[in-house]
Amino acid sequence: MSEHWSGERPRYGKTIKVDNGIKATSKRGDIGATWWSRRFIEVLESFGMGGRLTRGRNYARQGQVLSLSLSTSMVIALVQGSRPTPYKTRIAIKSFTGQEWQRIEHALAGKALYAAKLLAGEMPSDIESLFASLGLRLFPATQRELTMDCSCPDWEVPCKHLAATCYLLAESFDKDPFEILAWRGRGREELLDRLRMLRGSVRSAVVREEAPPLTRCLDTFWQKQTTTSINLGDPTAVVRADAVLDQFDGVPITVGRSSLADLLRPAYLALKPGD
Repeated sequence: MSEHWSGERPRYGKTIKVDNGIKATSKRGDIGATWWSRRFIEVLESFGMGGRLTRGRNYARQGQVLSLSLSTSMVIALVQGSRPTPYKTRIAIKSFTGQEWQRIEHALAGKALYAAKLLAGEMPSDIESLFASLGLRLFPATQRELTMDCSCPDWEVPCKHLAATCYLLAESFDKDPFEILAWRGRGREELLDRLRMLRGSVRSAVVREEAPPLTRCLDTFWQKQTTTSINLGDPTAVVRADAVLDQFDGVPITVGRSSLADLLRPAYLALKPGD
């Protein structure tokens, strides 16, 4: 906090109500409609902040937060309290480095389901495991990984102004899961462009190096796949069992929000000659 504790708990007047603040969508009970926003609140509560967070829930629902902005590593909000000048709250987290993001992007692009969900605007349910496999954490594991401060005279962290900011931040994650990744240093468009490029490179490599057109290998299509290189000009070449699915490349056939080719590929790879 910007003012130091003088030995007595600060005394506050009546909260100044505002008409055009940001109000939480949730009117009662817990705040957070998706697993990833609830996970964020659970992380904060695991740091022993549960009771202090509750103090700001009414602030979030009453619309006392005037503005909320998120950028790499930093969330800043203005919260109207009992004084005429709104308080400024900040919640900071360390962003991932460029090299770390390269590892994350390659890992995400290497898993068709992860890439498909992100491209559809969803957060994969086990994405934390992917980050953990890279030695990284999507959500903070200790309170030391978060820096919180408020310009109010309260010495507690989080104060009710910070708590209200936390709840509205969680709801912003509900609306757009990419906000979590943007906070860690990679915005929506940049990440999606990278995933499209990486996924396209993988598909192009498969078509160019492994899969001749189906019309050239009808007689040998169901032969056992080998690990030897394939001569694209040889009509008797042995190809992968799922090569036919590469003919869908570029064709927008989906089931729900997933690519039909990605859904069928595991079944094709499991087939044996004579099945």
